[in-house]
Amino acid sequence: PRPLSLSEITMLMSASKVAIMAVLAVGGASAFAPTSGFVPKARIGSSATSMRLRPALAGKGVSSLSMQVAAGQDTAALARVATEARGLAMDSIAAAKSGHLGLPLGCAEIGAVLFSDFLQYNPKDPKWINRDRFVLSGGHGSMFLYSWLHIAGYEIPMEEVKNFRQYHSMTPGHPEFPSSQHNTPGIEATTGPLGQGVVNAAGIAAAQKMEQAMFNTKDHTIFDSVTVALCGDGCLQEGISHEGACFAAHEGLDNLVIVYDSNDVTLDKMAEYTQSEDTAARYEAYGWEVVTIDGHDAAVIKKSMDGFRAAKNGKPKLLICKTIIGKGIDEVAGTNAAHGEAGVAYVKDAKAKLGLKEPWEVSSETRDFFKGVTKAKTEVYTKWQDTFKAWKAANKDHAKKLDDFVSGKVPSAAEMFKGIPEFDQDKDIATREAGSVVINPVADLVPQFLSGSADLHGSNKNYIKTGGNWGRGFDKSYTGKNFYFGIREHAMGAIMNGISFHGMFRPSGATFLVFVCYMRATIRVAALSEIATTYILTHDSIGVGEDGPTHQPVETVSSLRVFPNLDVIRPADPEETVGAYVHSAQRKDGPTALILTRQNVRTLKEIPVKTRREGVLKGGYVAHKESGDLKLIILAAGSELQWAMDAAKSIGDGVRVVSMPCMSIFDKQDAKYQEEVLPKACRNRMAMEAGVGSPWYKYVGLDGKVVSVEKFGFSAPGDIVMKEFGMTGENCLAEAKKMM
Repeated sequence: PRPLSLSEITMLMSASKVAIMAVLAVGGASAFAPTSGFVPKARIGSSATSMRLRPALAGKGVSSLSMQVAAGQDTAALARVATEARGLAMDSIAAAKSGHLGLPLGCAEIGAVLFSDFLQYNPKDPKWINRDRFVLSGGHGSMFLYSWLHIAGYEIPMEEVKNFRQYHSMTPGHPEFPSSQHNTPGIEATTGPLGQGVVNAAGIAAAQKMEQAMFNTKDHTIFDSVTVALCGDGCLQEGISHEGACFAAHEGLDNLVIVYDSNDVTLDKMAEYTQSEDTAARYEAYGWEVVTIDGHDAAVIKKSMDGFRAAKNGKPKLLICKTIIGKGIDEVAGTNAAHGEAGVAYVKDAKAKLGLKEPWEVSSETRDFFKGVTKAKTEVYTKWQDTFKAWKAANKDHAKKLDDFVSGKVPSAAEMFKGIPEFDQDKDIATREAGSVVINPVADLVPQFLSGSADLHGSNKNYIKTGGNWGRGFDKSYTGKNFYFGIREHAMGAIMNGISFHGMFRPSGATFLVFVCYMRATIRVAALSEIATTYILTHDSIGVGEDGPTHQPVETVSSLRVFPNLDVIRPADPEETVGAYVHSAQRKDGPTALILTRQNVRTLKEIPVKTRREGVLKGGYVAHKESGDLKLIILAAGSELQWAMDAAKSIGDGVRVVSMPCMSIFDKQDAKYQEEVLPKACRNRMAMEAGVGSPWYKYVGLDGKVVSVEKFGFSAPGDIVMKEFGMTGENCLAEAKKMM
């Protein structure tokens, strides 16, 4: 039997339901021929003809549901291992009394094909640089991943499989990228917030394109891996997935495969309650290659995936797998009740029907089968090692660069400061303008440092002049360092995370500060995953001026500062901007946000260059030391530091000024240094910043004062807006005098 062509499917759409079912019975037509008038069922039956399928999911590449036997594929072994993977998920979720059964049970055959056949990996070297990456975008189905990693031979002992969702286990509720908190091998991305994983996968695929272009030669191919993500309706409903899909197709990421677990179910209701779009047609319109198959037919899954790997056609791939959610627990299978742990009550009977007699059963036959899988994959790995060795011998300079990229090696801060020229101390410029200068020597010193912008390179001023543009077509190539993300902040954040998860490059991305709210969810994932991303956020305050309150950040900097493990740096002048960029390029345990001005600020030449640059690396420092007894401390950050310095000069004796470009870095300094900068004996303290002031109270205390902006701005020239809100040297002086 052959798949129907799109024209044949279209013809069938006009036929009666009886005629279509008759064609299905013959076996030569697709079970996914679109039909009208189907009545939703409470449950989806196990046979192909009883599966209720949305017309929206019919499309090109429809494949037969009849069981097929692929050459060299042990279908009995795959069926057995899929059953046992279902059993592991059932037992662990039942033991935890928490978790999501639907995806692990519904996608078991997909997992069997991926981990026994398709994916290129070595469980004994989980960080092998040429491995395929698998991202479970539907992170709630984490027992799918833990079960398959365990069966495939990764260092996840059965005890940890049993310890699912428990304190300090290797098997947390959602997959977590290796960090100081978790080190579970085989986890390629922190997932759970729906939609982000499929776009992380696009970022990983982009990094793979870059490594291939940078390091493969005509004589040696050392990189040929692909990225696979598994998602459900939830991921594809989230808007971020649309942004990422557009980017992936436009830039030709044909090494990206999204496996769509299309089971017609979401958590609250059957999926038809909230969606009716033609997903296949939508992705084809983006420029993806789309194929729809039976997600329980291992032979068809293998054939489709193998075809995707071979197709270097410039198109990312979407494999729509029609599945039965919760398959194996008849009482809930095919319904929205199967999504979570509702099926736990029926696990004992379900396992008995599946022939599983022991808890957490993995048979000796399955162990032996995967020994064979591991042997075959190790042979591929060993052959690659030979190629890699020959490549290194023939490309010593490239080999050193690759080693630096993989190890994350960067110059020391002192070396970087030495390599970045000092600014003209008599010229006042915006910190975004200073950033446009600094980013170029940073990119030279740290060649794995990348830049990108959400259609705002000209305004953010973060273009790497010698880097070239990344992507396909026009003047772009996959070796370029400047990414054009389009007006897609949310996707930009997730793509950056994916590039960082890949592990070889250090991505940065830019937009106006006020629009960072579009990407907060991705910043949160970066912070908890401890990955080194950099956000270049310009137009940092009401000083934006004429564009008005929609474009004037007021609450934004303070809201970013509450993220754990995000270093938010708001430099005061060009030399502090140098320190900010150096910190971001040095940091390895989390993301950094650089907050830069649109308007010019005074270059603070009264503070030594060394003090300004190195002071940023400590988060805060004494910018002006008082003469005589200490009577008042003025703290400030960014464009307001200049006013604090002017006020201290006007007042004279007794006033100290502390520059506080990054609170989180300062808070990590030892108690001795913090006391040197902010002595407890002086409780008379004032802080000034053009934004919501709540974070400053931890430094000024109940006896102190914060001069801040506590309401939205208005449209007028920036200096007028600043004056109306008291963000001037005159007001800083007046408020300081009140405290003397």
